[in-house]
Amino acid sequence: MPLSKIQLSSSTGRRRLNPNGAMLVSQRATTKATLINGYNCLDRVYTYKNHDGVVEESQSTDTPNSEFYNSLKHRVTTADTSIASTQYHALSFRLEGNSVTQLGFGTSGAKKVTVSFWVKSSVAGAYGAALRNLGGNRFNQATMTINSADTWEKKSITYTGDTSGTWPKDNTEGFQLQLSQAMGTAYQGTSADTWVTTVDVAPSNQVNWLATVGNTFYITGLQIEEGSTATEFEHLSFAEELALCQRYYSKISSVDVATYHATSGSSPTENFTYAQQMRAAPTCTLTRQGGDSFNLASINQRNITADSFNLYVQATSTNQMAAFGHNGNPATYTMEADL
Repeated sequence: MPLSKIQLSSSTGRRRLNPNGAMLVSQRATTKATLINGYNCLDRVYTYKNHDGVVEESQSTDTPNSEFYNSLKHRVTTADTSIASTQYHALSFRLEGNSVTQLGFGTSGAKKVTVSFWVKSSVAGAYGAALRNLGGNRFNQATMTINSADTWEKKSITYTGDTSGTWPKDNTEGFQLQLSQAMGTAYQGTSADTWVTTVDVAPSNQVNWLATVGNTFYITGLQIEEGSTATEFEHLSFAEELALCQRYYSKISSVDVATYHATSGSSPTENFTYAQQMRAAPTCTLTRQGGDSFNLASINQRNITADSFNLYVQATSTNQMAAFGHNGNPATYTMEADL
């Protein structure tokens, strides 16, 4: 009996290219009072920050409807009423080159990309929404307009694929979406859906969202997908979203290690395997609590790979037990291989 054909459509299969679009995963923390230029709370959300204000990030339960449970929230706690030409505050969503090879950027077959999301801001007006490459020499800027303050609005923007430029296809940054909340004039322009080599990431009428203490900005339901049509948001289970995020950031809690040494030299004590294979060999950071060590001279991580690392522990003297993370004072390892 012949098999019947299945008619494929744009909604068949995995469509969302970006992890954590529903802002479900926040491994580092659920609130950070003072943002750094980098990753802060929510996974896969990078903050570009260079200004005189202070912004807080948190994982919020304020959402546009019952389809979503979480959103990312930025709140101004110290204002910057006058943004200098080279100052800025923006969100960056970075995709690994391995995840976007099908887009064909940098070739004659480059495909269109559509970005859709729900957004709410206390400041109505124009915001920048740009695609850019890792090399910082390819930019495509669009304007995202907040029509009504403090109101959830659904946005959809389609970008023409870039047939030029350098777009990595490996485990480095493939491309990124940048949403500007404040942007100095040095980075503003007038191009729309045009790939340029200058840093044009915001419109000339970009608002200064940083101008007033208490201003808020929320986003959720972010979906980056191939094509010229925004399809409905593709939901994954929390376990799936967490696994996708753990490729870039992971942690091992409640580390409790004890070992016996017949000599004073260090020796391998334990092999730690990550929850997921990481993008690259990560930076491993050990955070210990006070009073957690016994007869401990040193701790070192060696043979760090994208899969695991070895822990080497040295006792203070020969024929001794060395330990840390014990007596109710567990240590924590974090592994970072973010873009």
